[in-house]
This record gives sequence, structure tokens and C-alpha cells, in this order.
Amino acid sequence: MSHASLSRRQLLAGASALAALGPTGPALAQGTAPAGPAGAPSGSLTYGISLFDLPLTTGQPDRGAGGYQFTGLTLYDPLVAWELDVADRPGKLVPGLATAWESDAADRRNWIFRLREGVKFHDGSAFDADAVIWNFDKVLDAKAPHYDQRQASQVRPRLPSVASYKKLDAMTVQVTTKAVDALFPYQMLWFLISSPAQYEAVGRDWTKFAFQPSGTGPYRLAALVPRVRLDLVPNETHWNAKRMPRLAKLTLACIPEDLARANALLSGNADLIELPAPDAVPRLKGAGMRVTGNDTPHVWNYHLSMLEGSPWRDLRLRKAANLAIDRDGVAALMGGLATPAVGQVQPSSPWFGKPGFKIGYDIDQARKLVQEAGYSVRNPLRTTFLIPTGGSGQMLSLPINEFVQQSWAEVGLAVEFRAVELEVAYTAWRQGAADPSLKGVTGSNIAYVTSDPLYAILRFYDSKQVAPTGVNWSHYRNPEVDTLCDAVRASFDPAEQDKMLARIHEIVVDDAVQVWVVHDTNPHALSGKVKGYTQAQHWFQDLTTLG
Repeated sequence: MSHASLSRRQLLAGASALAALGPTGPALAQGTAPAGPAGAPSGSLTYGISLFDLPLTTGQPDRGAGGYQFTGLTLYDPLVAWELDVADRPGKLVPGLATAWESDAADRRNWIFRLREGVKFHDGSAFDADAVIWNFDKVLDAKAPHYDQRQASQVRPRLPSVASYKKLDAMTVQVTTKAVDALFPYQMLWFLISSPAQYEAVGRDWTKFAFQPSGTGPYRLAALVPRVRLDLVPNETHWNAKRMPRLAKLTLACIPEDLARANALLSGNADLIELPAPDAVPRLKGAGMRVTGNDTPHVWNYHLSMLEGSPWRDLRLRKAANLAIDRDGVAALMGGLATPAVGQVQPSSPWFGKPGFKIGYDIDQARKLVQEAGYSVRNPLRTTFLIPTGGSGQMLSLPINEFVQQSWAEVGLAVEFRAVELEVAYTAWRQGAADPSLKGVTGSNIAYVTSDPLYAILRFYDSKQVAPTGVNWSHYRNPEVDTLCDAVRASFDPAEQDKMLARIHEIVVDDAVQVWVVHDTNPHALSGKVKGYTQAQHWFQDLTTLG
């Protein structure tokens, strides 16, 4: 199967329409950015990001999907890319450092990637099959001399199907999957390629490489001050003319506090910010700022432990936890910059199906279910959840968590929170509910991308993906779901895949496997200095569209 046929599914994977943002306008600032820059890069912008520290710059960013827009797809390229220069529809898979890929008809486990000729790393060395194999070893082979545990811990869970890989010729690589997996190209979106030659040049030291990184991406690193800022300048020899930066310099500034970002924008210390504080939006609009958002396949939710001894093995409690939450109230807390979630994906998704359990706000039914399970407001269920304090993609983490906590208390669910920094939360998410470090923790709050079948469905509900192999944090096991997951991977017919994915979604919603709260709109606020910005319907964003 080629990239062209695989990408058709993404054209179907629409997200639900958001409530109009009123005078803020659509997802584009000043309209759709042109296909390529009109002239030489010029000007500079400062982007206030919500992270406490900058994501890893060595090739595989940490801090979740948000890290890919900052230090991933700026400095590096994947073999298989995501279309990010459109805002009025979901993107699709497009060629990156591989011009084409296909599953070998003789053995569907073998995927052949044809590599792009003539590409150079920032240090001037050539991109080829040897570089791809070196990068696979960097994160998958613990015995490799250049293996990096920090990068491996980020991307290994995103490559669960890889069994082996080899060079076929100078510009062709074969990757063999553990079983037939028609969705495998989606995993390759997360695999970025860094320079073997630069690693040698800095003395085989990943710490030094972080300050002198070399990829093939549209930007080069000019300066890095940990926890403060990252300066990016154009890679004027980038292979993709459509992704040539419009700016002479882009600065990413760490401003983790919500109101501080708004104040930075108002004072001119930042030109655009992510996740404006909802209560600051009227002030921002009054000062002439534009607030943008877009349909975003991204869900804010709680995973519930299904391990022996967890209270959440009781379906009544799982349903009660879902019914006790006023999601319209959460959306209002977000200033309308979120939409209520009634499942893992939006109802407009081809994978939504027709669940029998209707998620909504029914506090009386929630109380009844809690009482049937043996608890009440006077005799509450007491347990602990791990939550992040904030960060890209987590929206207003602490205020939303506190809102939900109070809602649960009203029905007899007394949930205490163990609040940790975002990367700590991600690490725990990948380790899973059974990890010794999570003793006493029965729930995990992490928001994440749901843009493709693997990332929306299979990685959470297939028992083969139980953490730490994948991110089935809950250790959820359902034989029918497992059978369907196998069938999805074996099918190369997108329509058949959609039917099976919808059935999986029906089952997991009826099982109330998670507590789904809201879907994000990925809001941004921009000053008049920003003349062009395309906000894609994804958590990945292409910062070369800024101008």
C-alpha cells in the first residue's frame, strides 16, 4: 500500500464543528499562508509557549505531541509527514524524507521506504539509508554505542510494531513489523532523523548535540537557553520549498503561567502565544489581538486502572465518574475554547459508531450508581489520580481537574490528586498503572492526539499495547476488542477499517474505559505583527507558516 491510498482515511476523519469563535474568526490569521515564501526570510517573532522547559533538541522531542511543533518538525523531518499547511480539512499523510512507501505483496510485514535523493543535514553531510538505520539503532537498540535512553523513552512506545529494519541499498530501507500492520505508516510520523556525522563531530555526546543539533528540517538552531528560550533561523538549503521559513528568526519563549503569557502578548514581549487564559481573552481582543482555534483531534480525559484491587473495575463507578461531570461547565471554564467529549473521538468521526452508553451530565444517576457500588457522599470512595500541573496540550490542567474533583465529590467520589510536572506525568503514562512508582494511584490524566486509528484507538485498547509496550495505561483487556484490533491491522481497506474501529469505540464507551471530558481547540492569540499563520487540524503545527 502506498502513501496515497493510506491517506484517504484522513480525508474522512473530520472533527466535530466547534462553536463559532465569534469575532475571533477562523483558524487562519490573515488567511491561508501561500504555498511558499514570497521572498527571502525577513523579520522576527517571539512565540510564548506554555512549557516549563524546551523539549529535547536531539531528534526525538519530549513533552508530548506539542514538542514536535517546537523542536521536532522545525529542526528535523520524518520519513512520512503530515500535511500541515491546510486548515479547512484534516491533513493527510504526505512524503517526507521518504518519497514513497509500500507493503510488500509477498510479505505484508515488510514495508519498503524509498528515500529522497539529494537531502543534506544542517552540518552538510548526506542523508541516506545508513542514516536511517543509525537513527533506528539510536532509539531501538540498547546495545548500539550511540543509543540514547532519553530519546528512546519518547519514541519507542510510538513504534510498537517494529520488529527489525535493514538497508536494501543506499536509498532504500526495509522495516519489518511484528505482524501485518496496515496502519504502520502512521507510526513513522513520530520517527525523526538526526545527523550521525554531527554526533561524531561533537564527540559522541548527546548533551553537546542538544546545543548543536543537526537535522534536515526547515530551521536551524541559533541559540538555546534551557527553560528560557530557543532561537531558530532558516535552513536556506531545505529540500522542501513549500516549507521554507518566512521569518529570519523565530524565538520560542518558555512562559508556563497562563496569565503571564497573556501579559507578554499585551506588553509586546511576545507576538503570539498558545493557550491564552480564558479570562484574559476579552482583554486580548480589546487590545486588538486575534484569538484563533480549529477543530483538533485531541481529547482531555482520565485513564482508569483495571488492575486487580482498583475500584474502577466496577463498571458502575466508571459510568458514574462520566455522568457526574458538567462538560458544558468545563467548556465555559475554558472560555468556550473547548467542546464537550462524549467518547474518545468526536461524533462526526467515522470511528465514533453508536455507543449505547450516552455520556452526559446526570448527577442523580451518578449518585445512584455510586450508591449501588457501596459508596455515598458520607462514605465516599477515596482514591488518588496522577495529574500534570500544566503544559502544552493540557489546557487549564489544574482548574479543570479541580472542577472535576468537586463534581465527583458531590456524588461520593473523593479523588485526591498527585500533581507533577508534565514530563513526569508522561513518563508515568508510558509506564502504566502496574508500575511500582504508581502504587496507590488508580487514575491518570493526560490529554493527547486522536488524529489517526493507531493514536486514537489501537494504542489504548489493544491488550498487546498494555504499558510499557504501548500506552494501554489501564491494562484494559477485552477479547472482542483484541480480535477487532488484529483485524484492523490486517485490513488494507479503509472502509472496512472504519467499520471495525467504530465497533471498538462503541465497546470501549459502553465499558466506560475512561472518563472523557472535553476536546481541545488548540487556541492561540496573535498580535497584528503576525501576518500569516496556518493552524492545522492537528496537534502538530508547521511553524514555517508563520510570517
